[in-house]
Amino acid sequence: MGIANITPDSFFAGSRFNNEAILLKKVEEMITECVDIIDIGGMSTRPGCDIICTKIEKERVLPAIKSIKKHFPQIEISIDTFRAEIADIACAEGCTIINDISGGIDNELFNVVAKHKAKYVLMHFVGDENGRMQSREYKDIISEMENYFAEKIEKLKSAGVEDIIIDPGFGFSKSIEENYLVLNQLSKFKKFGYPILVGLSRKSMIYKPLNITPEESLSGTTVLNTLAVLNGADILRVHDVREAVEVRKLLSMYDSTH
Repeated sequence: MGIANITPDSFFAGSRFNNEAILLKKVEEMITECVDIIDIGGMSTRPGCDIICTKIEKERVLPAIKSIKKHFPQIEISIDTFRAEIADIACAEGCTIINDISGGIDNELFNVVAKHKAKYVLMHFVGDENGRMQSREYKDIISEMENYFAEKIEKLKSAGVEDIIIDPGFGFSKSIEENYLVLNQLSKFKKFGYPILVGLSRKSMIYKPLNITPEESLSGTTVLNTLAVLNGADILRVHDVREAVEVRKLLSMYDSTH
């Protein structure tokens, strides 16, 4: 899953595309590098980000989705939003995946997913009704996450949603140490029987321990993506497609020898 943020403030500058020509060039590059999904986001979810109104989010993502579908009709598009209204419009324009960081804080979102028979990315999230993540102290983070996923999956199924993807939410309401614990225990979430998506790309759990910047975090991202796949990840959400594809290819070679 290649990231294309139609925002001015995402934490990694290399993922910001607010010009159609630049966006299409980047999408073409990702397709050449064998991306499977393009994930379009109109609002940053980094710590301390501004929560924009629905109107602005729609004005950002809708032209991008239409342009990508026009020029690259074969590519699968995901919409990164927690708003039912945006998800509904995006799916009507051809998006097939709703990537929701919030776990359904918009009460209508699950119904929209069911209406469009879309795939739904269920992320572990602790936050408020505006999509702002909040700090959390966990007694047992893995068991609490398992309970969270079990409860949300039940609600999704009740709404008629079956095509679910689990996202542990790296970087969301977790300390750096907790992020690494979740990565180490990632395989435990296979018990639910759904694909696991991980978004580790250039995040602070990489660049803070190494005392570097997001721009300098590609090598660290590749290391953690490798560990994620070894621990059960099915989908890598990344800024750098070629390197992630190489991880999958080499691990496939490695697996074929066992």
